[in-house]
Amino acid sequence: MSATAHGTRTAVAGRTEPAERPPTEDNFPHVTPASPSRAPVCRADRFTAVEPGEPWTNDPYDRALRAGRGPLYLRRLTPHAHGAAELLPLDVERFCAPPDAADTGVLSRCTGPVLDIGCGPGRIVAALAARGIPALGVDLSPAAVARTRRLGGTALRRSVFDRLPGEGRWETALLMDGNIGIGGDPAALLARLRDLLRPGGCLLAEASPQDVDERLMARVEDAEGRHGRPFPWARAGTTALLRAARHGLDPHRPVDRRRPALPATSPSDHRVRCHEPHA
Repeated sequence: MSATAHGTRTAVAGRTEPAERPPTEDNFPHVTPASPSRAPVCRADRFTAVEPGEPWTNDPYDRALRAGRGPLYLRRLTPHAHGAAELLPLDVERFCAPPDAADTGVLSRCTGPVLDIGCGPGRIVAALAARGIPALGVDLSPAAVARTRRLGGTALRRSVFDRLPGEGRWETALLMDGNIGIGGDPAALLARLRDLLRPGGCLLAEASPQDVDERLMARVEDAEGRHGRPFPWARAGTTALLRAARHGLDPHRPVDRRRPALPATSPSDHRVRCHEPHA
């Protein structure tokens, strides 16, 4: 799921410095790899009533994934600056297609086991499985999880903020397709991923091609104006994502003590690098 506009995509990678940990098999999670549209024109007061259920589950997004096509949008519900688009296109066809050149560049940087947050219809998870790299996708959408499994990937219907398998033992975490927006607070999301990664683990996150840093309320909407429930979302360009990484990956930032935190290291031990894969 993504609010990434068409064009060049930027991936940001953050890595934490290794800390001492007994080299036992329990340090690693066990994952078995499985073998141009027109925008809505109806007025806001004529939209279809909000549908039941949670966002991304029983709404137009879920139905679009089952069909494998859009058009589909995020509608901005938060007041925005003059000139900012009210509808952000979701590229359902790309989500459901095989990995493109930019995806292949990300795949080449993945070391298993890999956790794909907001895996969508599973093109990345399935491609990793085909390469023999252990990978798990997590997504709120039943259609996303079902499609990932049909492609040969492993997926769970779960939020990244729920308890997940192998916490603190994932080698690589992925935030593709604009999923830095999950939860509406990139720094909090990255802090959660710090809990999930092993010491020395790597985060690969895709930034918006625009230089944006935005928190908003949004909902998924199709071309007929049918929509799901509102939810918090965020958009972050490269500069904003790097700033969130410095804050979210800071080991001295307060963490949720109900979840295990990684051993503390110096903030200077966190290395962040960027690249712009060609679509």
